Amino acid sequence: MSSTEGFMEGPHGRTWYRVTGDLEAGKTPLVILHGGPGCTHDYVDSFKDLAATGRAVIHYDQLGNGRSTHLPEKAGDGSFWTVELFNDELNRLVAHLGIQDRYDVLGQSWGGMLGAEHAVRQPQGLRRLVIANSPASLKTWVEEANRLRRDMPQEIQDALTRHEEAGTIDSEEYQKASAAFYALHVCRIQPMPPEVQRTFDAIAADPTVYHTMNGPTEFHVIGSMKDWTIESRLHRITVPTLLISGRYDEATPLCVQPYADHIPDVRWRIFEHSSHMPHVEEKEACLAAVAEFLDAV
Repeated sequence: MSSTEGFMEGPHGRTWYRVTGDLEAGKTPLVILHGGPGCTHDYVDSFKDLAATGRAVIHYDQLGNGRSTHLPEKAGDGSFWTVELFNDELNRLVAHLGIQDRYDVLGQSWGGMLGAEHAVRQPQGLRRLVIANSPASLKTWVEEANRLRRDMPQEIQDALTRHEEAGTIDSEEYQKASAAFYALHVCRIQPMPPEVQRTFDAIAADPTVYHTMNGPTEFHVIGSMKDWTIESRLHRITVPTLLISGRYDEATPLCVQPYADHIPDVRWRIFEHSSHMPHVEEKEACLAAVAEFLDAV
């Protein structure tokens, strides 16, 4: 499948994007929103295969990440790294590509949170929404992450706590303990596939966005997004919506439930052999479920 790459100029720098397939194809183009905040498009690259179903698939690296402009001088500036910043970027991108009157959105993790924020604003051109592995409240997310952590072997819990209290979360022991949690609740394919590892390496190389908006770890969301919730606004999402999560997902059912309860036109698919990345862990089944939803409604 052919693809083209480009850059969109914005008020704070350039946004890299890639279009797989033909924007003029008959089916509605699909825009992929990666997670983080602070990840890259690499780990959600598999969604490009949906172009084989007759639709263009657009990936991009959000500002501050991947191949887009990095702004390390904005580290810690929560007034800069905001939902509005990234929603404005998405609006500019669909206009830049000329699809602002007809497009679908699939957001994964933070990308699903951003997709929901986009949808509650009821943009005219949005046709369908996929929210994959996303919490509706970061308070619930943190509570559930720490509940899952308490189910880990005691030595893992002790290592995490010891280094958090000592301020040594960069230590090898802490990283190994964190990796044990990730292997259960983030990506159960070990070692992680190369495209997933590339994203984690990118965050490590420039954690500006992740540290500012989230915080130092999955267990300690102390960044500018710490009080984020969309629960009371979900009724404003008027487009058909598909929810995706994994049976072992760090986005537990309690995290996802508000989307199912409050979005008027919604359906939910849980992948039984996946954690936070069904598009990697059960790729064929996940992509087939997304294609079926996009074609059916």
